Amino acid sequence: MRLAVIDLGTNTFHLLIGEGVDKILYKSTVPVLLGQGRINQHIIIPEAMERGIRTLAAFKAVIDSYNVDAIKAVATSAVRSAENGQEFVSKAAEIGINIEVISGETEAGYIFSGVMATGLIRQTTLVMDIGGGSTEFIICNSQGALWKKSYNIGAARLMQAYFHSDPLSEAAHQSIIAHLDHTLPDLKAACAQYQPSLLVGSAGAFESFAALLNDGNEVSDVAAASLDIDRYKALSQHLINTTHSERANMKGLISLRVDMIVIAAIITDYILEQMNIKQLSYSAYDLKWGVLADYLSLQHK
Repeated sequence: MRLAVIDLGTNTFHLLIGEGVDKILYKSTVPVLLGQGRINQHIIIPEAMERGIRTLAAFKAVIDSYNVDAIKAVATSAVRSAENGQEFVSKAAEIGINIEVISGETEAGYIFSGVMATGLIRQTTLVMDIGGGSTEFIICNSQGALWKKSYNIGAARLMQAYFHSDPLSEAAHQSIIAHLDHTLPDLKAACAQYQPSLLVGSAGAFESFAALLNDGNEVSDVAAASLDIDRYKALSQHLINTTHSERANMKGLISLRVDMIVIAAIITDYILEQMNIKQLSYSAYDLKWGVLADYLSLQHK
């Protein structure tokens, strides 16, 4: 069974073609920025829609060359919350890509399946996936998911709402923390109940954190890696305090994340501190890997 997975994220579109999580034939990531400009007004702007459809057409050409048995395309926060999201879905259908717009809870479930496939989950763990439009949290152990929820606190959303100075002002920093305080009381209650001892960050910003902590070199060919929490905290403070141009010159930080990494650092710092978590890891596997794993497991039943 050969499956093509398309993950239509708020910032990036991903294509993964595989016959299993351990047999990947092709993968690609394109910075589409579907949430550019007006994500908080629930609109996909015309330029972003055009980039998205153009990227899907390119993906379709690759998929056709691999003779896949099925295509599973899932759209997340940007399309889910956009008033013109259905227009985007209809345009994609015209080029042969049928998109399923998934709920935040379904998204969290796929992220859990992806991270679970790394073998990382041996203790009670909080998994976090910081997207552009939303951030998902899953409390889990080796037996399965215990609690999960998606929140509209993605990096692109918070950046458009609060990031209006260079570097980020202390007032804006505190406003973001106040917003997290207001948004996440039920996550705090769930963490108090289950007491996760490890935070696993799924791909995205955590890929950049891992690279920056590895002297700017990609952490490639690994499904997961442990991150030194003290070194992470020092890095986070540095990222929050630097200017755009200083971050742009950091080896290991791709252009898409030069500003969004600041928001991701603030969210990660908040979670580590508020949930009193002392261990930190990175999972290379995320939503798209979870879609692949779940779909193939269903076919084998």
